[in-house]
Amino acid sequence: MANLFGVIVVPILLVVIIMLQIFLSKIESKWLGFILPAFNGVFSVIAVLGMAFFEKLSIIEIIIQATMVFLLWNIPTAILISIYYSCRKKLKKKKEIDKMNIQDLH
Repeated sequence: MANLFGVIVVPILLVVIIMLQIFLSKIESKWLGFILPAFNGVFSVIAVLGMAFFEKLSIIEIIIQATMVFLLWNIPTAILISIYYSCRKKLKKKKEIDKMNIQDLH
């Protein structure tokens, strides 16, 4: 059962999240595209705080592990933000082309 989850459900979930991010990034409001990266950023901070409070390690070990956890948890955040800026760039280019076409008509 666990193998089925890792092989089928996780890739489908990743595709759904990416499709949702693309959809939110293409919406007229620029703030909706930051919802998923913000959630992931908040969860990364929660993961670091949880690790820092519940691990019985020295301060150096906590700093090293907290840095690694924070960086690893924010890889998806970086991917979601890059999807956002890619979609917004295409949307901006399309708007500029539409604006030029309207000006050509006059």
